Amino acid sequence: MASGRDSGGMNILILGGGGREHALAWAVKQNPKTDRLIVAPGNAGIALLAECADIDILDSAAVVAFCEENAIDFLIIGPEAPLAAGVADATRAAGILTFGPSAAAARLEASKAFTKEICDACGAPTAAWARFADAAAARAHVLARGAPIVIKADGLAAGKGVVVAATEAEALAALDDMFGGSFGAAGAEVVIEEFMAGEEASFFVLTDGVTCLPLGTAQDHKRAFDGDTGPNTGGMGAYSPAPVLTDDLVAQVMAQIVRPTMAEMARRGTPYQGVLYVGLMIDGGAARLVEYNARFGDPECQVLMMRLGAQALDLMLACAEGRLAETGVNWACDHALTVVLATRGYPGPCPKGSVIAGLEALPEDSFHMVFHAGTAEAEGQIIATGGRVLTVTARGDTLAQAQARAYAMVDRIDWPEGFCRRDIGWRAL
Repeated sequence: MASGRDSGGMNILILGGGGREHALAWAVKQNPKTDRLIVAPGNAGIALLAECADIDILDSAAVVAFCEENAIDFLIIGPEAPLAAGVADATRAAGILTFGPSAAAARLEASKAFTKEICDACGAPTAAWARFADAAAARAHVLARGAPIVIKADGLAAGKGVVVAATEAEALAALDDMFGGSFGAAGAEVVIEEFMAGEEASFFVLTDGVTCLPLGTAQDHKRAFDGDTGPNTGGMGAYSPAPVLTDDLVAQVMAQIVRPTMAEMARRGTPYQGVLYVGLMIDGGAARLVEYNARFGDPECQVLMMRLGAQALDLMLACAEGRLAETGVNWACDHALTVVLATRGYPGPCPKGSVIAGLEALPEDSFHMVFHAGTAEAEGQIIATGGRVLTVTARGDTLAQAQARAYAMVDRIDWPEGFCRRDIGWRAL
């Protein structure tokens, strides 16, 4: 089978259809190594820069068949669900160069309790915890510990299965919710953790199973409304770099959390290859692990890709090919900020199908991009198809400049059914 590499360029497939995948596609497309770029399933924004393919990205056999039919040289898996479903295992077994961890390694995200066990085994600092499959025992634990306390669905809940309960009543309600099936199978078991005070930050590391390469820092805004109020969401905006993650803290996180975790995973025969999202709580000059994700965060990926540009592909290739030891990241002294536009009602139920106008007049360059998350095209118009719909992203010499550029774009989008936070970046500014 003739591969894209024979002609000098590569055929690349990205799985996913959100803002993260649009940002990955945008960065990969800038690299001259890219010949043909396909995203499955993609969205209306992604369709402007890549081919979109309608395949079931959780069906390993379908993904392998598509890769073989289209002579795919490199597969990048965006979201967590295909990783947990073992798609990376199947594509690697078929000889397809793949960026993303095996299903066994992706348990660092797919199971909160598994991550806690790994931390205990390797001594990584994290919150005290307990796991429960029984509602009565979980309730008793909450009443014995008091509040504030953190309740987490053990499985994958699209970033929403975490309740930071300020009162015992809130904690007990969250338990009723989870054991009552509001997160389906993800809530069959629940992890209860001590509440960690401090400032949250996101740290990204590439690892090829042996070498760990710090990729960058970002800070996400989880609450729906200004001033960090309202319900938890999948993320309402982010900025990079995160000033709270100093060089000293990065060194501590690598030495005490990331490298010990990766060594423990390798020791268990499940080495981790891909990007590791390290969610941290920073207090008193030290970091503790909040959670791991087995993929780029969304919307953090958007600010990282805005700053990395074309080198993102070279880094992911080095990771997949086991060449990280000879690779480095070239960071400019710049800042990026992204604002999420969501449908009113998010993170609860929200209507679909509202029309978004004004996008075609916005700048698209290495300083300004609107990455699509939940969009589709209908009769020549862009419509909203979900909760988080657009991630308006800008880069600047300072964070204030990036913020001003992003909100100037937001203000030119005509979408009465949407809302956003107006204070993204407030902690650093």
